[in-house]
Amino acid sequence: MAQPDTLQRILLVEDEEDIRAVAEVALETVGGFTLKTCASGRDAIDAIDEFAPQLVILDVMMPGMDGPETLQAIRQLPNHEQTPAVFMTAKVQSDEVASYLAEGAVAVIPKPFDPMTLSDRVREIWQSC
Repeated sequence: MAQPDTLQRILLVEDEEDIRAVAEVALETVGGFTLKTCASGRDAIDAIDEFAPQLVILDVMMPGMDGPETLQAIRQLPNHEQTPAVFMTAKVQSDEVASYLAEGAVAVIPKPFDPMTLSDRVREIWQSC
């Protein structure tokens, strides 16, 4: 199934409230996206069907289900096997990035991110999907 041209709905999964708040401003206010935020992988699994995101942004290190585990769970859900996912993490050594891409992410956004350019970076990733 082809991606729609315009990215509108993003699911952000981040356990740290401060980072979630900054990303929310960056993506909604600056970027104009419709954003659903979740504080855990479990919350994301529970919310994904109703919200139907076009793109998922996952923190890698979270308590309970980490980002890679959450992505694997999302891939098991009907209608979400191909939803593009991006990992957001401070762990961006080349071998770590290669591992995230091998786990099914389409890109990795390093933390800390620049709130003023985050939405542009997300659009670039979307265009490359």
